[in-house]
Amino acid sequence: MQASVIVFPGSNCDRDVKVALEAVIGRPVRMVWHGDSQMPASDLIVVPGGFSYGDYLRCGAMAAHSPIMRDVVGKAKAGTPVIGICNGFQILTEAGLLPGVLMRNASLKYICRDVTLKVEQTDTPFTRAYRKGEIVTIPIGHAEGNYFADQATLERLEGEGRVVFRYVDALGNATAEANPNGAQHNIAGICDEKRRVLGMMPHPERLFEPMQGGTDGRKLFESLIEKMAA
Repeated sequence: MQASVIVFPGSNCDRDVKVALEAVIGRPVRMVWHGDSQMPASDLIVVPGGFSYGDYLRCGAMAAHSPIMRDVVGKAKAGTPVIGICNGFQILTEAGLLPGVLMRNASLKYICRDVTLKVEQTDTPFTRAYRKGEIVTIPIGHAEGNYFADQATLERLEGEGRVVFRYVDALGNATAEANPNGAQHNIAGICDEKRRVLGMMPHPERLFEPMQGGTDGRKLFESLIEKMAA
């Protein structure tokens, strides 16, 4: 399995996800500069978290127009799995690969803490190693994680089973108290129609080995190995 991670000016989670991927897949991960015009051959493309372009204009808006993203969009449409984490999720919505937008947190404050998620779908390349309905803990760190879409889009996402992760309490209930940012329907992550593109606000790379305090994020990377071997 060959994975590639995009590096933007202001990225600060690109190395973190590289370390997590290499620990799980057991081979080097390519780091691809945003100014390149073409992606190397890849089985997985990661659009990492951070503050691309300093979050100027609108989170992810400038990065979505980086030269490399034209090829990322093309590769995604051709079937290459793509995951966008935190700022990467914002970039994928701005690039048109996922619907909706990520707005300022309802509190208008930056939030950095562990959250509880329910794994709603396991039929994606990213979630095969989880159980449907599994409750996991994954860290967040964002100021603009408030997922918003019009009612028709929300109904389509729910009806097509494209909400992959949802903020819940310890019992698995999607309550207002369990929602850290005000996201509609407590949405923490969604996928595209083909289930090959995933955007999620929580950071699985921040909880993939015991030294970090837990391993709930590791199954996401293990899922990718299972998919490539299937």
